[in-house]
Amino acid sequence: MPPDFRMESLFGSVGLGILAGVGCGILLGWHLCGQFGRSSHNMKAALGSSSGSESSVMGESGEFKMILVVRTDLKMGKGKVAAQCSHAAVSAYKQVQRRNPELLKQWEYCGQPKVVVKAPDEDCLLELLTHAKVVGLPVSLIQDAGRTQIAPGSQTVLGVGPGPADLIDKVTGHLKLY
Repeated sequence: MPPDFRMESLFGSVGLGILAGVGCGILLGWHLCGQFGRSSHNMKAALGSSSGSESSVMGESGEFKMILVVRTDLKMGKGKVAAQCSHAAVSAYKQVQRRNPELLKQWEYCGQPKVVVKAPDEDCLLELLTHAKVVGLPVSLIQDAGRTQIAPGSQTVLGVGPGPADLIDKVTGHLKLY
């Protein structure tokens, strides 16, 4: 075989490999879109909400997250805050796993983002809880057992979501990062 023929054969094989890789990527993307891409109707069912516009239910960005709202007036130590946030995250996860497994899949697909923000007091926490419920978001309010730093029954952290990031931002977007 002439040397230039081998080069063409090699180039053809590499080109064929690249083409096969691109084709597999397209098919995988198409499959994942079918697996995880939901219509606004399915998202409304997953959220359990019958009200709201398509953009407020689906979220314009298509992203999902969970917000953990920590009361700052309790002056909890770092470890206490971490434990209370963990309680809220686990509680929210279990709630959504039971009630809205499709919503949970969307959040997991987005990497399970969680953001911790500050609330100045219990009244603010309860206002956020009410607002989140009104728009149909999952919520998890944590009350401390009172074994260490704070009084028993103190409401320490509010978990909002997981849910569409745009919808969650309407409830908690004005709060500062913890």
